[in-house]
Amino acid sequence: MNVDLSDPCEHVAATTIRDVKRPAAGCEDCLKIGGQWVHLRYCLTCGHVGCCDSSPNRHATKHHHATKHPIVTSGERGEDWAYCYPDDRVLSGG
Repeated sequence: MNVDLSDPCEHVAATTIRDVKRPAAGCEDCLKIGGQWVHLRYCLTCGHVGCCDSSPNRHATKHHHATKHPIVTSGERGEDWAYCYPDDRVLSGG
C-alpha cells in the first residue's frame, strides 16, 4: 500500500507503515471462530488481517478499538486506499 503523503493525516506521520503480505488466507479472527467475511482490511501498524464493517464480526474495527492502531488498507485486489479510523478519513493510494 502506498499511502498518498501529499495530504497525510497526523496519524500517517505518527505511524511506522508496515508492509503487508498479500494475499491473506482470510480474516485472522474469523478463521479462528469459523466466521465469514466480506472484504479484508490490513492493519498498517502490525499487519493484522481483519474483516470489514460489512462483515458480521467487523474484526478490523474491533482490532482498532482494542489496539488504537489508526490505519488500515483494503485487502481487495485492485484497490489502493487506506482508512484512518480516528479521522474517519479515506486516504488515497499513491
